[in-house]
Amino acid sequence: MANPCAIVGIGQTQYRTKRLDVSMAGLVREAARRALDDAGLTWKDIDAVVVGKAPDLFEGVVMPEVFLADALGATGKPLMRVHTAGSVGGSTAIVAANLIQSGVHERVLTLAWEKQSESNATWALTVNGPFTTSLVVGAGGYFAPHIRAYMARAGAPDHIGTLVAVKDRQNALRNQYAHLKIPGISREMVESTPMLWEPIRYLETCPSSDGACAMVLASEKAARQSPNPPAWVHGTSMRSEPMQFAGRDSVSPQGGKDAAADVYRQAGITDPRSELDCAEVYVPFSWYEPMWLENLGFCGENEGWKLTEAGATAFDGDIPWNPSGGVLSSNPIGASGMIRFAEAALQVRGMAGEHQVDGARRALGHAYGGGAQFFAMWIVGSDKP
Repeated sequence: MANPCAIVGIGQTQYRTKRLDVSMAGLVREAARRALDDAGLTWKDIDAVVVGKAPDLFEGVVMPEVFLADALGATGKPLMRVHTAGSVGGSTAIVAANLIQSGVHERVLTLAWEKQSESNATWALTVNGPFTTSLVVGAGGYFAPHIRAYMARAGAPDHIGTLVAVKDRQNALRNQYAHLKIPGISREMVESTPMLWEPIRYLETCPSSDGACAMVLASEKAARQSPNPPAWVHGTSMRSEPMQFAGRDSVSPQGGKDAAADVYRQAGITDPRSELDCAEVYVPFSWYEPMWLENLGFCGENEGWKLTEAGATAFDGDIPWNPSGGVLSSNPIGASGMIRFAEAALQVRGMAGEHQVDGARRALGHAYGGGAQFFAMWIVGSDKP
């Protein structure tokens, strides 16, 4: 994998509760077209297409990549589908990057999406298996006990999740594509909303969004022809682990620790808090910010909530997390991980608009999925590695 890989084009759709103005094909083409325009390319310039999608059960469309081939300009070209639950957007980007790094292709279009308005993801996540009872709790009901376990062992006060919810929603006000924009968001507003899965309140959880995200990845030679600054891939990593095994730490999974250690090694990073300029991390429930701060090595065990409380992860903090507003503000499930990767790339390209972190040169993109068992991460930089 000696060939450098660059992100030369990024396209996102508006994230909304319902995008009734477009079909699924129209949605994905909108993001792909914007990525191509950013890269100064046309459909014929693309060598292969890699798409990512959450489970087909979410929308009830089996193998949607096949009927979307025309919309994505993939007719007669290699087309690959990736699936790793909620981390799929990140995993998809990594697979596409590998095709460049291995020298197989010069330019790859990668894309992920979800049209939750045409689905019932909560129901799809709670279908009972053989000999088990469905609890009909969705992702929030599954992760709430993990959050309670973290609070107990870290001694975290109850208001930390509220701080994250307010921070990310304030960041979303700067993001032109964000789904949830709540002017005047405050702790009082968050704390007044209903408790969905104790300790997770309504405004401490992610929305259900329609949307798509696309990127054009290119070789060093192809990147030289890009009209806009590229973001360079400094490291990629994927890890997975079973949902259940003896001794598993579901609060801080080993798969996440291992993936982080690997991507830091590739990028030559020993202290992520001081050596990264910002991070786009998959935080679908607000309490996962302090949990992932520890899991990803930004601080020691039981210290994550203290960084959040001190404002270290705020937009003007020393390590801004989710300056785009994150998954708490936009959540087209299949695309949410790729959005994190794309937003990290936008930061180091200096093209993040009103939510640009000043001087960002290296950034982390992170995604997780399943029962906190699938992990995908990349580190991108403004300089070629």
